[in-house]
Amino acid sequence: MRAAVGVLALWLAAPVGVAQTPGPVMVVAASSRDYLYGAGGTLAQMIAEGRSVYVLLFGSEDKDAVGLAPARARLANNADGERAAKVLGVKEVLSLGYPSGEFGQISTSELRNHVMTMFRVWKPEILFFPDWYIHYLDDKDTYWVGRMAEEAPYGGGSYFLQEMTYIGYPGYAPRQYYFYSPYRPYRPREGGEGPASFRAVDITRTMEIKLHAISELKTANHRYAVETRERLRAAGRRGKLPEELTPEAAAKLARAFAEELAIEIGRKHGFRLGEEFNHLGARPAVPEHVRERARPR
Repeated sequence: MRAAVGVLALWLAAPVGVAQTPGPVMVVAASSRDYLYGAGGTLAQMIAEGRSVYVLLFGSEDKDAVGLAPARARLANNADGERAAKVLGVKEVLSLGYPSGEFGQISTSELRNHVMTMFRVWKPEILFFPDWYIHYLDDKDTYWVGRMAEEAPYGGGSYFLQEMTYIGYPGYAPRQYYFYSPYRPYRPREGGEGPASFRAVDITRTMEIKLHAISELKTANHRYAVETRERLRAAGRRGKLPEELTPEAAAKLARAFAEELAIEIGRKHGFRLGEEFNHLGARPAVPEHVRERARPR
């Protein structure tokens, strides 16, 4: 028993004098676009630090295309997402293939159990997921994915998914949580409330990797470009989009949007290019108001 306690004490003291290998990162998203726009630069930095990044995609992206049947749209977007993840340096992408836009009709317990299961397989130290607290979400898939991802860590104990424990995957939960807003900066009163801290990350060094990864989402970029052109026409603004939207033109538009988003976030925090998150991290096991009354022996 004393030997075990001694080993534990050495492990707890290790961060002071011994460098530890950075732990894995798990990303939960409804689509590849979500996590690349919301956290691509930060994930690229973590990969450069030596962390393994794993992505759990819930949506099939079967509707994120123009002129393709759902089955072909799913295959095209999955292939694009795999290429984009490879550019970023992601170690593995697991696509669950739920019909996009229909998550509200699926059992949240079923969705949540997938996240709990992959906690046990990948054992992430850090979890990224969509921030479902932000106001006026225009995509309910990100709401449902973010909500059940935040709830999933309570399944890290021994009373959940016992069938996984029986086959050698005991309970596990991450220690840090990054809530990301996929397509816009945080607004006032959307960040840093309660136990969460508002964390900004300078992604100037990794922005080009992020943009390169986004450029690989050819099918989704084309859909976005077509939609943007039609909205401009409906508003009586011809804009500068060409009549024929080539993959290069669509990628240029997607990159411009991602760069404008990073500039806007960076301006808020004194960076050239930035990303921002609500962050929950490890806190002292004993609250401050208790520790301040502790008596040394």
